[in-house]
Amino acid sequence: MSDKPAEESPSHPEIPDDVWEQFARDTERDIRASAPKEPSARAREVTGRLKPGKGEEPPGWRTGPAWQEMNGRAGRKRRAWAVLGVPLAVAAVVVAMKPSVIPGDPFGKGGKNGDGSPAAVAPLAPETAAPTAAPSAVDPETPTLDRPFAGSPALSWADGEAGIVLPQAKAVGVFSKDQVQLALKQTEKLLVDANLNLKTLAGARPATALSVLDPQQPGMIEELNTSLKTPAKTHDPLNLFSRFDPKHIRLVGDVVKTRGRITFKEGEHSGVLIHTDYTFVYPVVRTNGSTEVTRTIVRRVIDLELLDPARYQVTSGRLHVDHYNSDFGNSACEIYDGYFHPEFSSPSTSEPAGPAPSGPTTDPYDRSKDIGGENETCGTVSRT
Repeated sequence: MSDKPAEESPSHPEIPDDVWEQFARDTERDIRASAPKEPSARAREVTGRLKPGKGEEPPGWRTGPAWQEMNGRAGRKRRAWAVLGVPLAVAAVVVAMKPSVIPGDPFGKGGKNGDGSPAAVAPLAPETAAPTAAPSAVDPETPTLDRPFAGSPALSWADGEAGIVLPQAKAVGVFSKDQVQLALKQTEKLLVDANLNLKTLAGARPATALSVLDPQQPGMIEELNTSLKTPAKTHDPLNLFSRFDPKHIRLVGDVVKTRGRITFKEGEHSGVLIHTDYTFVYPVVRTNGSTEVTRTIVRRVIDLELLDPARYQVTSGRLHVDHYNSDFGNSACEIYDGYFHPEFSSPSTSEPAGPAPSGPTTDPYDRSKDIGGENETCGTVSRT
């Protein structure tokens, strides 16, 4: 964007060049002086595979007892938020004071009504395939208790369960259409209870989510129970469940924004492989009376499989966890107490803080890229 505004119609007052240039210089100087330091962050990525390689018979599934020790258990990547760059902040100030410098309506329906109240935002259509790019930039408004998703691309995302849209079921391999439909409904229960249930978010045991998983999958339920009872780096409940410490953090309102998709196909072992990829946006506030609102963004990719009980020692209708991976935005780095620790611009002495970020800056709303790899460095996110 040029420092000089675009040429206007005669109905708008003209601003002299020297006045405009001085305004731009002063604004950029003030923003640089007042910009906060980057808060702490965390990022850790490990891939956990429970299923054997293609063509191999799963040890223990048919014959029963022993299971190989879980390799990695889960993947995760945690990053905390970073302040917007100065050029973008200057552009936001310029547009706010003089929106006619850019053509059209850059903020779409996220603008203002004639009386100054926020305009309604049209919801996005359900996601049916991976997007090709990150969401466009939006008006960088500050979230409030009344408008916790202000300034977020998630403003137009679905509310909670409405964002979890099941694909149309069909027969797969030895499984009928009704059996596949049941597996999809079980998957929905898992996603809802693990990521949207207000009790789970406040630290309660996600009993419904656990109930859809096969108790005969060696090590899985035991591992999840251990992570919930005694969280640690080696067994962290945040790998599958979203949780905030109710002593320090509470959700603003009862809406979590949701965006993602579910697909399914025949798996490598003649089962139904269900792939889920969802991003959840949590607006939160401290419980100490502060009204400052921030957001934690969590993306989860989970592969579940419905296996044939005629071939494997499994519980009919229950799901096996094949692989799960998470990417956390705005949660302090290297803290393993079983809760997210969102970063706020105002400091707090009662909440734990992790090490300073050293990894790359990424966009937590970008669903066009896969999450994976072995990067374990703490990073920052470009927006919340």
